[in-house]
Amino acid sequence: MRKVKWTSLFSLMLVFVLVLAACSSDSESGEGGNEDENNDSEEQVTIVYARGMDATKATDKIIEAFEEKHPNINVEYREMPSDSGAQHDAYVTSLNGKSSEIDVMDLDVVWPAEFAQAGYVMALDRFIQKDGIELSEYNEGALSAANFNGKQWAMPKFIDAGMLFYRTDIVEEGSVPKTWDELLTKAGELQGEKDTKFGYLMQAKQYEGLVTNAVEYIASYGGQIVDENGEVVVNSEDAIQGIKKMVEVANADFVPENITTFTEPESHTSFIEGESPFIRNWPYQYALANDKEQSEIVGNVGVAPLPEGNAGSAAALGGWMSAINAYSEHPKEAWEFLKFMTGPEGQKISAIHGGLAPTLPSLFEDEEILEANPFFKEEGFVNALDSAVSRPVVPNYPEISEIIQIEISKAITGKVTAEEAAKNMQTKIEEAMQ
Repeated sequence: MRKVKWTSLFSLMLVFVLVLAACSSDSESGEGGNEDENNDSEEQVTIVYARGMDATKATDKIIEAFEEKHPNINVEYREMPSDSGAQHDAYVTSLNGKSSEIDVMDLDVVWPAEFAQAGYVMALDRFIQKDGIELSEYNEGALSAANFNGKQWAMPKFIDAGMLFYRTDIVEEGSVPKTWDELLTKAGELQGEKDTKFGYLMQAKQYEGLVTNAVEYIASYGGQIVDENGEVVVNSEDAIQGIKKMVEVANADFVPENITTFTEPESHTSFIEGESPFIRNWPYQYALANDKEQSEIVGNVGVAPLPEGNAGSAAALGGWMSAINAYSEHPKEAWEFLKFMTGPEGQKISAIHGGLAPTLPSLFEDEEILEANPFFKEEGFVNALDSAVSRPVVPNYPEISEIIQIEISKAITGKVTAEEAAKNMQTKIEEAMQ
């Protein structure tokens, strides 16, 4: 009996203490017992979004539109190197240290499998299922680039393909070069027209952009670096012919003397400043060239497939994905931003203000997008997308890419012949893939 009475008394005292504590808490907060619940829903969270340099207004406008819909989520834009190789290395350095500093990041189309295998990015399947995202509405090729081991590790943001842009006020209608040999002739003839300094612009620095250019030349002559069976086949007559043509163009008198320092920003800046009648670049070039605040050639830009080799025209398939850092401290908020950015509204902003080709095919029928990017419905643009070829599909792509960069760079600078470059790539890539 005594034990029961003591237990009862103790229980009453405990209840009394808890009531006092609750009253004290209520009086201090002035909000009652739901304060924590309210704070959870209204708490301001800042997430960091990392991507390469954006010369357009698209990124700022996406963030502005998202924050308007999500007033409790602030997005800080972290600019990464424009060189995709340097950007890749910066991510790897950060993620190897399990840093949570970045929440959402843009990945080149060739990175998702590597990042997933390394545990750098978060699988998105649970978010996709929870929010009922219809993956069938996306471009299948773009979507599959981020599917690894049966899981979706990133969402496609935009699709790219290399294209030939030209000055319509310099290049007469019907005289756009259709072959590399025609380009060599026409670029030389038009150099100097309307105060142009060059005849052709490309990306020839030793970085990832050099690989995309090389893939286009090699494929246009019927060559490959790695075939669909995973076999290294770069040491072939077709591939060598493509490398020779690339070396010829890169060393022509009508390209900048320092072309081996040119990445996308250097080439697109020169083009919009009116320094060349031709440029090889990605679809964003059109919007940039028609930006009245930056461009001197507004309204005078056309688009066509890249010149043909013996096997036709070939465009390197590119594009970027968005993923969530596996170490992010705000995965739910990161997903909300990623979902918005890669969804219809975000991709529409990217298309209108950034000239980026959507990965949602339905958006190619959007009147506002077509008004901002009339070349999206042009035969030249469609043909360029249709002629897109992928870079080597291998699990250790960065290592393979570096081998290609080094050997193609050596060929352009005359340190090795095209034949030697192809032979070196064959040997080194085979060794790396073992």
